[in-house]
Amino acid sequence: MADADSYRLYCAAKCFQRPPPSPEKSPEPPQENHSSDVILSDQSKITTVSQKKRRVWKVMPYILGIETFERLWTIGLFPNMMVYLVREFHFTHVFAVNIQHVWGGITNFAPMLGAFISDTYVGRFNTIAFASVASILGMVVVTLTAWLPQLHPPKCHVDQPPHGQCKPATTSQLTILLMGLGLLSVGSGGIRPCIIPFGVDQFDPTTEEGAKGIDSYFNWYYTTITVAILITMTVVVYIQDSVSWVIGFGIPTVLMACSIVLFLVRTRIYVHVKPERSIFSGIAQVFVAVYKKRRYKLPDDGGDSFNVNVYYDPPLKGTTVLSKPTLTNLFRFLNKAAMIVDNELKPDGTPISHWRLCTIQQVEEVKCLIRIIPVWAAGIISLTSLTLKGTFTVSQAMQMNRHLGPKFQIPPGSIGVISLITIGIWLPFYDRVLVPALRKVTKHEGGITLLQRIGIGIIFSILSMLVAGFVEKERRDAANLNPHVHMSVLWLAPQLILMGFCEAFNIIGQIVFFNSQFPDHMRSIANSLLPVSFAFANYLNSLVVAIVHGVTGSRHGDDSGHPDWLTNDINAGRLDYFYYLIAGIGVLNFFYFLCCAHRYRYKGRVQYLEKKPYPTHRDDLELNQIKP
Repeated sequence: MADADSYRLYCAAKCFQRPPPSPEKSPEPPQENHSSDVILSDQSKITTVSQKKRRVWKVMPYILGIETFERLWTIGLFPNMMVYLVREFHFTHVFAVNIQHVWGGITNFAPMLGAFISDTYVGRFNTIAFASVASILGMVVVTLTAWLPQLHPPKCHVDQPPHGQCKPATTSQLTILLMGLGLLSVGSGGIRPCIIPFGVDQFDPTTEEGAKGIDSYFNWYYTTITVAILITMTVVVYIQDSVSWVIGFGIPTVLMACSIVLFLVRTRIYVHVKPERSIFSGIAQVFVAVYKKRRYKLPDDGGDSFNVNVYYDPPLKGTTVLSKPTLTNLFRFLNKAAMIVDNELKPDGTPISHWRLCTIQQVEEVKCLIRIIPVWAAGIISLTSLTLKGTFTVSQAMQMNRHLGPKFQIPPGSIGVISLITIGIWLPFYDRVLVPALRKVTKHEGGITLLQRIGIGIIFSILSMLVAGFVEKERRDAANLNPHVHMSVLWLAPQLILMGFCEAFNIIGQIVFFNSQFPDHMRSIANSLLPVSFAFANYLNSLVVAIVHGVTGSRHGDDSGHPDWLTNDINAGRLDYFYYLIAGIGVLNFFYFLCCAHRYRYKGRVQYLEKKPYPTHRDDLELNQIKP
């Protein structure tokens, strides 16, 4: 989860492209008795543009503060959750891994649901306000589990043998912890998808000053979140691990509470945009329309050229020059959704029901989504290695020598900073040196294609698991040979560096790929696919862990000499075999990706048409209709 967040942030300013403002969101034209434009909020209060210009940067700290402290808490908790569950709640490594994967999956799925609710029903401000309350409640609950003795099991040194002697948390204690994590997921689901567009709503994109302000807002957004990630992975994790869990949880909780209060007291001066119909509704309408017209036959198109007169293709609202996708033969059965049949149009040329007649643009957008799904699915398995960075890699670090000097000890949850450092060094070199050199050879604008970049990232994910298995074998053998001597935690650096390269190629490649291949109207879906990929990766990892633990655990305790691979004492288990298994799955996935990449065709041509009025009389539409 933290990996997806950090690299989406890195590309936020570069990959995010603002769609042209629609008439519904544009300021109203000036009235005769007013000297400036007006903007109507959902409370029907009028705020002048000049007032908004004076106030917009005053409210930005409160908008950014909500997101910053929410990330500070959840990102700070995720890398150290494994340590907290094992050391404080005395769960086995397998059980802790499954809790973390399930929670990470829910938290990554939640933003898509939050975006749907916000866009369709309640609006961005109300979604953020409700989610902020859920976040602070979740933070308070988790903090109480560390503070109150009744909410966690008695203290016990689980890192010292004999293993398994500590009393684990009770069912009620686990239930309260899961309730707190669930509230945090609700908060993330509402805050993360709405903060960026809500901040953009405060600017007037039709003015030069507003457009520059939006660009500046993205820069500030990226900067504040990056600082939050660095502070979380170092200072906050160190406080939690070495000072006190209560203090480590309590400080971000207090800061989040203060930011919520400041955010809510500024309610009156925000610009509120009313919710509109969600893009998900348009996708559903296409499939419903196809089903309702399943008995109709498509018109004879004479080969590859379409008789567009029988398809519903109204002009787009907005600018005088329009960009439209052309109707294609790909997944041709979906074209029925845009096919005009008898009695489907009103006299003014609009559909009687959007659930029976869709536009060509809607149909092509659904085709685009179907076309990208196989490539997206290949990315899910490649991300499973990255989700292990916050689970079993932390378990390895807990069993290794983490001292840097005589006094300082690296917290296990901070070991992932090595991947961040790798990306921070590699990306400027890649962008400024390697891409220009490759461009001269390949004649491609990006040096290599987006699918090639994703494929290279998949290779690095496989290599990281192979190296992780080799390092774990060496660590395990050394620990069993001399239990009092521990390998340095820096032996984990090679696999973390390879994971950093995987993220630099795979994750950023996917972000650019989705944003470039989806139509502008579907950018919300494009930017939500990566978190959903991480969600599925978490669930897939949890499934594999459960299967491996169940199969190999059945031999544990017998005389066969084959202990459970994922036993709580990793020195007695075979975690290296598990890493090799993930690498083997990655190899199969790589061949699947090659097949998908070979068959994939990048986004096709776009029609640029001058706006023309759609026929408004019934007589003009008679020839465009098909009888059943």
